Amino acid sequence: MKAVVFERYGPPEVLEIREVETPEPVGNEVQVQIHASTVVIGDCEFRSFRFPWWFWVPLRLYSGVLKPKRVRVLGQDLAGVVTKVGQGVNNFSIGDQVIAAPEVRMGGHAEFVCINVDKKAISILPNSIGFEAASTLPTGGLNALHYIRKAKIETGTRILIIGAAGSIGSYAVQLAKDSGAEVTGVDRSDKLDMLLSIGADNVIDYEREDYSKNGIQYDVILDAVGKSSYSKSLRSLNKNGRYILANPRVSQMLRGFTRSLFSTKKVFFEFASYRREDLDELIKMCSEQRIKAVIDRVYPIKDIATAHSYVDSGDKNGHVVVRISASDFE
Repeated sequence: MKAVVFERYGPPEVLEIREVETPEPVGNEVQVQIHASTVVIGDCEFRSFRFPWWFWVPLRLYSGVLKPKRVRVLGQDLAGVVTKVGQGVNNFSIGDQVIAAPEVRMGGHAEFVCINVDKKAISILPNSIGFEAASTLPTGGLNALHYIRKAKIETGTRILIIGAAGSIGSYAVQLAKDSGAEVTGVDRSDKLDMLLSIGADNVIDYEREDYSKNGIQYDVILDAVGKSSYSKSLRSLNKNGRYILANPRVSQMLRGFTRSLFSTKKVFFEFASYRREDLDELIKMCSEQRIKAVIDRVYPIKDIATAHSYVDSGDKNGHVVVRISASDFE
């Protein structure tokens, strides 16, 4: 099969299309022919290996110290069709349309991948949701669902979402609104119209306005991109507010642990667990049109380097999707 591989860490140009061995399912695995995947910030960080020092060392030991070894094919999300099943699989059949999150193993930027149905989030996809839209649900949707649950939203909860136009943020806006919150999205000026179109009640251009100086106290501040000021955010919370960090810095985690012990303002930075039942819930919400995928651009897999460059630029609105078929590699 064909796949996008990288033999060294670096810029988008390290990505190459090559013939690699087609994986065969064993045990509780299914083989999926991939029709769509995404390029998220995590793919670009892994490719260039731009990680905080506390995460850099263990992940580098896992992936390969001098060059990629365990992970050579990126792609954290995928949607496609089951083409083979292992002998231990009884809840998926050949021909099933599915979406899946291979997580740290990745592998979504290829023609085929094998997924362990007992260990990974993989769900049946209804015909009403296309592959491209469905491929955005695992990383963006599952993380957003996790953090919005941590927000404990009730009707009228006032939530500020920083990085609201990203993969996680665009779903977080919709999930918060669906739960009854008053949503304020923070991002760049060219992304604010999109945020209003998916349900944000208020928007803030961070290049022109400091949310900590508008006099508003929020019940929840969700930083979906790891760029907020810890002290400013705490000052902008009400006395029982919750500050949720999707991409925390070490200093924020240490200060947040102490703050949560001795203050009514709580700081959360627990990473999401990827579970099939949560993926099923997101699929149901999509089917009911309570949430939708925000897709900025769709690239054929042969243009994967261009897709990475675009995500690196920070200009994307929502998701960047890659279309995958034999002809898309040409």
